[in-house]
Amino acid sequence: MQATATVLVYSDDANTREQVRLATGRRPAPDVPVVEFVECATHAAVLTELERGGIDVCVLDGEAVPMGGMGLCRQIKDEVFNAPPVLVLIGRPQDAWLATWSRAEAAVTLPVEPVEFASALASLLREKHLQSA
Repeated sequence: MQATATVLVYSDDANTREQVRLATGRRPAPDVPVVEFVECATHAAVLTELERGGIDVCVLDGEAVPMGGMGLCRQIKDEVFNAPPVLVLIGRPQDAWLATWSRAEAAVTLPVEPVEFASALASLLREKHLQSA
């Protein structure tokens, strides 16, 4: 398994980005790589980082302003070749159908609950590893 995994975190709210970093810790599970973060506060920065490559998983804030993570996820899935898996942070459980519409591979509710979030992120990292093996 690779030594590190790069996780892009998009939110216009620095507190949300911090919640993601704290919930992940050094690694979300013992059987996945250590995580390095790339933080983005704008959708343009996300697209720039994805063009650069090397992103293993994206975590997108569905409540971000002016462009929410679900719309951005759909754009990524439509426009980025071999787009990485996406975990969307949703405002309420009833928004799960929107996460499905956006083509996100996983969704968890805000505020970030560390165990639920780490489990979802670890699952996406495992899938990414299996696909690249």
